[in-house]
Amino acid sequence: MRAKNLRRLLYLAGFIALLVYLIRQGEEGGLPIQRDRLGYLAVSGVITDSEELVDDIELLAAHPHVRGLILRVDSPGGGVAPSQEIHAALRRFQEQDGKPVVVSMGNVAASGGYYIACGADMIVANPGTLTGSIGVVMHFTQFRDLLDHLGVHAEAIKSGIYKDIGSPTREMTDEERALLEEVLNNVHGQFVAAIVAGRDLPEETVRAVADGRIFSGEQAKERGLVDELGGLRDAIRLAGALTGLGESPELLRPQEGRVRRLRELLDGSVLRQLLPAPSLQGLCFLYRY
Repeated sequence: MRAKNLRRLLYLAGFIALLVYLIRQGEEGGLPIQRDRLGYLAVSGVITDSEELVDDIELLAAHPHVRGLILRVDSPGGGVAPSQEIHAALRRFQEQDGKPVVVSMGNVAASGGYYIACGADMIVANPGTLTGSIGVVMHFTQFRDLLDHLGVHAEAIKSGIYKDIGSPTREMTDEERALLEEVLNNVHGQFVAAIVAGRDLPEETVRAVADGRIFSGEQAKERGLVDELGGLRDAIRLAGALTGLGESPELLRPQEGRVRRLRELLDGSVLRQLLPAPSLQGLCFLYRY
């Protein structure tokens, strides 16, 4: 009996050791590589969180055989903070590690998707890519009239006059609207400043198009918001030229590795993906088309 238990413990210890080894390999960007490559990452869907993508950017930045990064963006934007965090990680990748970033825009790279893209060295968009939508929005839902119709009344006890700002059970006051607009304009200015710095454009030029309007990729190029027209392969060739890796560089894709899937399963990320995504409504500023 003791011998059987001992064998079980040895099997368990071996299994744990194997998992630790695989996870450590995943931290190094998947299987060890001996040739220089481009890192490849993708931003898709509504941007609600930045942690995993920022980790991947830092992982590739530290990898000795990664010479640059291709970032495929297909997103209508999302939360302000995660968009800014991803943008900042791309800037660190370039400035601290001296590695170029080329963004390839897919169907949509608007609002927060464009905020992320403007942190790259080069932006490549398809002629029909939907981009732009440079601006900030905050959504509120009002159901005061419905409550009145139902004979339901809501009251709030608050420590300050602005504590329940945005309440769906009452009309917004002029003072509250002015306060929110002041904060919103500040966040909008941060978006403009990121484009001015990333695209090397005059502020007045950026503000002239930073009113929420959308552009095709072709229109965006005419306004200096993107550099080249083309698809993903064109972006890869451009990145290959910037890094000296040639027209067909090999790619390192940490998001697609089986090791990453294993690590996500172990830390619960897969389960989180199966649950409903967090809402980006209410008292929340959005870089969102």
